[in-house]
Amino acid sequence: MNISEVRALAEADMQAVDRLIQRELHSDVALVNQLGAYIINSGGKRMRPVLTVLAARACGYAGNDHIDLAAIVEFIHTATLLHDDVVDASELRRGRETANAIWGNEASVLVGDFLYSRAFQMMVRLDSMRVMRILADTTNRIAEGEVLQLLNCHDPDVDEARYFEVIYSKTAKLFEAAGRLGAVVAGHPAGIEQALAEYGMRLGTAFQLVDDLLDYSASSDEIGKNVGDDLAEGKPTLPLIYAMRHGSAAQASMIRQAIENGDRNQIGVITEAIASTGAVAYTARLARQEADAAIEALRILPESSQKQALIALADYSVSRSH
Repeated sequence: MNISEVRALAEADMQAVDRLIQRELHSDVALVNQLGAYIINSGGKRMRPVLTVLAARACGYAGNDHIDLAAIVEFIHTATLLHDDVVDASELRRGRETANAIWGNEASVLVGDFLYSRAFQMMVRLDSMRVMRILADTTNRIAEGEVLQLLNCHDPDVDEARYFEVIYSKTAKLFEAAGRLGAVVAGHPAGIEQALAEYGMRLGTAFQLVDDLLDYSASSDEIGKNVGDDLAEGKPTLPLIYAMRHGSAAQASMIRQAIENGDRNQIGVITEAIASTGAVAYTARLARQEADAAIEALRILPESSQKQALIALADYSVSRSH
């Protein structure tokens, strides 16, 4: 099954998710409508809500609450994007100007807050303490991850353990919640719930590893942002960490200085260093291991087209070019 077939399988549910998102975006404040619609409709992959609906269906769920959960997950994710772009002073996302570049930082932060609070309003309507606990814990962990990433910026001494702590908190945790919620809404026992949480966590980790790799191995057109943005923001991602550890003294010094200064002027030479030290292959190999672990976690589920779609989603997370 390829990614197009995955999306076709989830299409009916995702159309319902999109309709709900459009309804819940509505506000009496015009700027909220305008900015919210811009970021929500900016062509994202919708990986997290797709995971939510597929996980629920793979568990045999036949109701409608998974639609609400998928929309809630996407609102939380979108709120983090708005806040991220302000913190990182980003100008491009998904090949378009960021909301903060158009409307300013203040509006972006406040509309991000609106999306967070709307997500919690929707959670309350589901009237499930279990759901609220999972998503409250998740949003808190994401916020911690954002702070950890901020502390790591411009620090070339960040090691793999600190790097993985950030990507678990900042990215993988919401994927984990999306998978777990599919089992929760279907009323499945703890074993299946934990398996889908593990799947989501591994999938999210693989997805972020590839994102960090693409910053040094793809073009701006492919990744929808400026190449070297992570370096310009002083983020010590895994390709840089590995290249510093395994490169020559000159390469390590150059990368250290670039991280400390948030300098992408040497991006060409640094990209060459990342390739020559094996950092690209190493990061890709770890991403593949995470994707394989995600697939292994699904072994507990009965065979279904939705299970095959989840497997294909894991494969896609590491084979994509954007």
